[in-house]
Amino acid sequence: MVETEKWTTVIKPQAGWFEIDFKELRRYRDLWWMFVQRSITTSYKQTIFGPLWFFINPLLTVIIYAVVFSGIAKIPTEGIPPRLFYLAGTSMWGYFTACLNRTSGTFVANQNVFGKVYYPRLINPLASITSALLQLGIQFLLFISMYLYYYFTMDIDYAPNITLLLLPVLILMAAGMGLGFGIIISSVTTKYRDLSVFFSFVVQLWMYATPIVYPFSEMPDKYKLIAQLNPVTSLVETFRYAAFSSGTLDWGSLAYSFGFMCVILAIGILMFNRVQRSFMDTV
Repeated sequence: MVETEKWTTVIKPQAGWFEIDFKELRRYRDLWWMFVQRSITTSYKQTIFGPLWFFINPLLTVIIYAVVFSGIAKIPTEGIPPRLFYLAGTSMWGYFTACLNRTSGTFVANQNVFGKVYYPRLINPLASITSALLQLGIQFLLFISMYLYYYFTMDIDYAPNITLLLLPVLILMAAGMGLGFGIIISSVTTKYRDLSVFFSFVVQLWMYATPIVYPFSEMPDKYKLIAQLNPVTSLVETFRYAAFSSGTLDWGSLAYSFGFMCVILAIGILMFNRVQRSFMDTV
């Protein structure tokens, strides 16, 4: 009599477009962590300065912004030292774009692995946004160091407030929006590669539509509504308000950004689940 084989793992197709198997993701958490480590170690492999680029990049960016927008354009920064003002904005925006850029090439960058080994494909973009937390953490350390330097060496009237407790929520929202937009771009560019150039251009324009190098309060009234439709605006402004008690705290805008994140994340998961079933035929 032949014994029935008992399988340890059974792979089944997803039943729905929005389905996420959290138990399976948890089961592959070691692979998730391995991808995080690989992303960190390969980012600056065979470079001269290595991980120091995590500090050099934001410092150079802030210096350039200070020269161009504060020194030449004379754009006010609400009494906050320009370098500190720009660093606060670039920290939150930088994490959002890091999540978006790292997840936007998921299918194309991992096509060889996806075609040979099975594992939950969503692990790759999740590992990308997790590894980006290291960059964010280093930028926050740089921000705190510069914050304390200006606070104790200059006569400036600013201080953090209780809104700083919202920081984990702001980071979660930035990660969710970056993940949502990233996997949408990854799903679309699987078939139409040239759209990646278009999306890169859109992200660059998006940065200037976000109050990073200028305060929201200095915008003309006719443009403020447009800026409020930008879901990243409330993240940047809320973080500045929490750190300096200066700027804008709008709970309605935060609620809008959270709702926007949920919608864009749902659309992204829908497209990701749909494309992953047949992307090997078109990639």
